[in-house]
Amino acid sequence: MLADPRLTDATARLGRALVKDAVTAALQRVREGVLDAAEVVDDVVAGLPAGATSLRRVVNATGVVVHTNLGRAPLSEAAVDALVTAAGHTDVELDLLTGRRGPRGRGALAALAAAVPAAGAVHVVNNGAAALALVACALGAGREVVVARGELVEIGDGFRIPDLLESVGVRLREVGTTNRVHLADYEAAVGRDTAFVLKVHPSNFRVEGFTSSVPVDGLAALGAPVVADIGSGLLVAHPRLPAEPDATSALHAGAALVTASGDKLLGGPQCGLVLGDAALVARVRRFPLARAMRVDKLTLAALEATLTGPTPPVLGALGLHREDLLRRARRIADALGSGLAEAVPSEAAVGGGGAPGVVLPSAAVSLPSLFADALRTGEPPVVGYVSDGRLLLDLMTVPVHLDDSLVDAVRRAAAPGPG
Repeated sequence: MLADPRLTDATARLGRALVKDAVTAALQRVREGVLDAAEVVDDVVAGLPAGATSLRRVVNATGVVVHTNLGRAPLSEAAVDALVTAAGHTDVELDLLTGRRGPRGRGALAALAAAVPAAGAVHVVNNGAAALALVACALGAGREVVVARGELVEIGDGFRIPDLLESVGVRLREVGTTNRVHLADYEAAVGRDTAFVLKVHPSNFRVEGFTSSVPVDGLAALGAPVVADIGSGLLVAHPRLPAEPDATSALHAGAALVTASGDKLLGGPQCGLVLGDAALVARVRRFPLARAMRVDKLTLAALEATLTGPTPPVLGALGLHREDLLRRARRIADALGSGLAEAVPSEAAVGGGGAPGVVLPSAAVSLPSLFADALRTGEPPVVGYVSDGRLLLDLMTVPVHLDDSLVDAVRRAAAPGPG
């Protein structure tokens, strides 16, 4: 059966082992009397995945722009093309002019440096937590790091900033209380054993009411280096996110180093950024642990294309307006029929631990809630959210070129008769 032309093509695409397992399973169903022997090949072909990965492309209709469970930032077409180029042999560490070894990731690093001129030097590691851990280990192992108690946050999946820092050998000197910290608290704590003062943006929650904190420019006057972990990777201020810290502003305010993620508001691949003072970045880059956190050629290629190419989808979504999204929603609802769908205003969110509490005015296609399971398990899977007994498909996170696919998916989900 593996010699059947249809399965030969599938083997070339998916590999012999996967196809053989599918044939074996189909033959077992024949033995059990569930499947006719003449239908084995058709059954196998119908059940084979489109590719060799178990990951499935999902339509994000949740309205959460940076959705961690859906892979955070979707890459731009330029970044996807860069991944394809980097998948083969590349000049990632070869100078083609001299034939000698060249600096690794020079294009991506140059693009990052150009995007943040306030940084004296830049470095890239494999994720945001790694960036902070590497900085802490390189600059503070065996010494104290001063940090506000209200900034010792849990960053997801049970991982916590204090545990992360202590795991690389620094001693935490906590100052202030959960809701309030003053410059005097830092002044009393900073001493000869202080490696740096850490400013962590509590990006996945807000504390309101009787609160106070010390900004980067205030901490910079203390005399010790200030490391600002801004989290979401915003490189410059964004008009829709006025309270979200950005790397450029933090460096101008006096931060010696800024650490951040690359797969959130930057809109690129998963990586961690270290930006700032050239001498400190050099220490971090040459620290032995940096080798364990090195990014591969795929990440470097996608990061460079994100920085130099067209606006990535994340920033594109942040620039959308409710009026335009409502027009799209009405067109989709009209195509589906007024008895089934309607266009409604909705509220989107940044997500990924960025800009907590910020509401992004959006629009959605409203459907009966019974469609949620059918759309999520369909092809392609469409993930929305249920609110007040209705399934909302928020269009802020659905690229406009997928509108027709969304209509087709809903029609297929409606075929068995839900609602």
